[in-house]
Amino acid sequence: MLLAALYCLLWTFQTSAGHFPRACASSKNLMEKECCPPWEGDGSPCGQLSGRGSCQDIILSKAPLGPQFPFAGVDDRESWPSVFYNRTCQCFGNFMGFNCGNCKFGFWGPTCTERRLLVRRNIFDLSVPEKNKFLAYLTLAKHTTSADYVIPTGTYGQMNNGSTPLFNDINVYDLFVWMHYYVSRDALLGGSEIWRDIDFAHEAPGFLPWHRLFLLLWEKEIQKLTGDENFTLPYWDWRDAENCDICTDEYMGGRNPANPNLLSPASFFSSWQVICSQLEEYNSRHTLCNGTSEGPILRNPGNHDKARTPRLPSSADVEFCLSLTQYESGSMDKAANFSFRNTLEGFASPLTGIADASQSSMHNALHIYMNGTMSQVPGSANDPVFLLHHAFVDSIFEQWLRRHRPLQEVYPEAYAPIGHNRESYMVPFIPLYRNGDFFISSRDLGYDYSYLQDSGPDSFQDYIKPYLEQASQIWPWLVGAAMVGSVLTAVLGGLTSLLYHRKRKQLPEEKQPLLMDKEDYHSLLYQSHL
Repeated sequence: MLLAALYCLLWTFQTSAGHFPRACASSKNLMEKECCPPWEGDGSPCGQLSGRGSCQDIILSKAPLGPQFPFAGVDDRESWPSVFYNRTCQCFGNFMGFNCGNCKFGFWGPTCTERRLLVRRNIFDLSVPEKNKFLAYLTLAKHTTSADYVIPTGTYGQMNNGSTPLFNDINVYDLFVWMHYYVSRDALLGGSEIWRDIDFAHEAPGFLPWHRLFLLLWEKEIQKLTGDENFTLPYWDWRDAENCDICTDEYMGGRNPANPNLLSPASFFSSWQVICSQLEEYNSRHTLCNGTSEGPILRNPGNHDKARTPRLPSSADVEFCLSLTQYESGSMDKAANFSFRNTLEGFASPLTGIADASQSSMHNALHIYMNGTMSQVPGSANDPVFLLHHAFVDSIFEQWLRRHRPLQEVYPEAYAPIGHNRESYMVPFIPLYRNGDFFISSRDLGYDYSYLQDSGPDSFQDYIKPYLEQASQIWPWLVGAAMVGSVLTAVLGGLTSLLYHRKRKQLPEEKQPLLMDKEDYHSLLYQSHL
């Protein structure tokens, strides 16, 4: 009944988050390199007549990149989105969207002036109706074609530089699966050449901001699709888990008794078909994933490579990550040591902070543990467990931001791997968002986590902790400086006292200081009272 009701609601709400706006997928738009659709409220491009935004040239960052991708002009994702568009809507104030028709994250209302804070909750804290509603929303998204977005099925070159557009429709859920594939796919260098060491959303500083935006857009899409403006994505707290406790038919799907690699027939998701999971085939044909169904979700949790991932992350692992003071370090990729990002992502040990290519821990550990669709990066978002997992990863990112209170300048401005500099626009989002824009507290973006509300950013302990950590590092220097200072103070005090007494003896009587003995002072005070 709930699902049927949601289908009825579908036709009254527009969706608006993702990749290529349908309104900008024509040969005219691609050849003119302009994506400035009209806002339906006044019919003007970017809602300019209503002061919502205007069509402007895109200004790209010129900050130098790291050495990981030694090519230029070979991949459509370079200097995003300049291969496809060099003019887009730039929205004013609290407006957002490819046509400035939406509100920025955290703002609501017809003029986007109302502030709201939504709370993401542990999936096990949801009531049965709330949990069933979440599952129904996922199913609705999987069976609803996106009204506003399409996906490209060929490169810009294969589209004859825009004169022959190649785009397909896609459902709302798979739109986000496709985006995760597109941002992490290998680079097609021409002929049969492939470059694998490239990823615009992983293995570098943008990993956490990119997935933060991804979840926010997914959440907003569901809110618009269903009309449920209070919807928030639940999270799965996997700390100290001994098994996949959400892998039951009541939640995200149990194990199929006939085939342990498949989901139980009683699960919501057993009939789901995956897309974008055959990366090697696309590479061999030098094509892009076109959204075609490729089979069921695979998942066999716990029957994974235990030499690479011996266990799921512990509370102590998370706490070690949070103690790391550097967001990024060194090469700013998966070889970075003592990097909070690299340790949380799972390329560095949560015991030492040292990069270890032989192990997959923290975030990566969950992907490996699921032993199926989740375990291959490009297509991992096919499994809805992906959403709950990354919501919890984002909550750890939020804890780190609150504990260390970094300035935006802490996020690397230059020399990060391609697509990961602070001012780089994140692939493949239109409208445009920069990495640095999401290196801020979730509360500034309109959401919070239920288990973090009792220890908010204003708590004294969180506020003082980074300063105590800094003080502990310079404590020996402070003690030494204090000892030297006390010696100098004593010497100067002695010299001053000696000079003072000598000078006093030399003064004539009429120039003696106007001081009186204690007895004289009390006598004078007594007479004044009388």
